[in-house]
Amino acid sequence: MNNPLWRLFSGTVRGINQAMAYLSASLILVCSLVLVYEVVTRYILNISNDWVIELSIFMLIAATFLAAAHTQRERGHVGIEILDEVMSKRASRIRLLFGDILSMLFCGLVAYLSAVYCHEAWDQGWTTSSTWGPTLIPYFFMSLGMLLLTLQFIVQIVEGLMGKAPELPKHGHATTTSGQGG
Repeated sequence: MNNPLWRLFSGTVRGINQAMAYLSASLILVCSLVLVYEVVTRYILNISNDWVIELSIFMLIAATFLAAAHTQRERGHVGIEILDEVMSKRASRIRLLFGDILSMLFCGLVAYLSAVYCHEAWDQGWTTSSTWGPTLIPYFFMSLGMLLLTLQFIVQIVEGLMGKAPELPKHGHATTTSGQGG
């Protein structure tokens, strides 16, 4: 699509989703380090850290939701690969477009509802029941991640309607050294 405003929007969505993928990977790395810290302090130094598991859960929730849009951009979510093999390219494009529209509607609704829930949690000062008792910030990451996922679906839908063929998943297309399908 040659519209500069659209290119700016879709490029921004892609850039943000790429940044969120890096942030998600960093969160998983930090989560791993925090869990190693917990194991060392609990089993070697006999120090109890009741905040570690809760923090790890928060980081994994954030990592999961923030990486969802990037995963969708790569068409890395679970799909029925056999349909790509038995359907024509045109039928596969229509199937993907229909799936993207339904998914966009669902993710938009979840983004909205989780944002409302996040606002309630923040406004009413909800915290966890642990001794650490942090605010329920994972709701923010749920709403942000679902918003980014909704925006990614919008990019895919518009590009699909404008004739840009979606990149179909390349899973399960291994070849042997002789060049014959595996």
